[in-house]
Amino acid sequence: MSPTEMTLRWAVEKWLAPTLAMRAHVVRVRGTGMHRRCVCIETVLSGGLLSIFFFRHDDGSWNVYPPAPARPAMSGWRAV
Repeated sequence: MSPTEMTLRWAVEKWLAPTLAMRAHVVRVRGTGMHRRCVCIETVLSGGLLSIFFFRHDDGSWNVYPPAPARPAMSGWRAV
């Protein structure tokens, strides 16, 4: 599956598998600097409340781990 097909809905269904009896809902949406997004989804299971944070990556995909921070980079060219 390409990263552009990894929507938030796909990630929620993969990790929580919500059903009509067990609904998942968005609790919190926030930007975490540099236009990054973080969404908290909650659902109630038989053992209690389950909350998972999903992070949007630069390629548009949603994952349960935050994107790697941008690192400074240098490049040089050799003059002929």
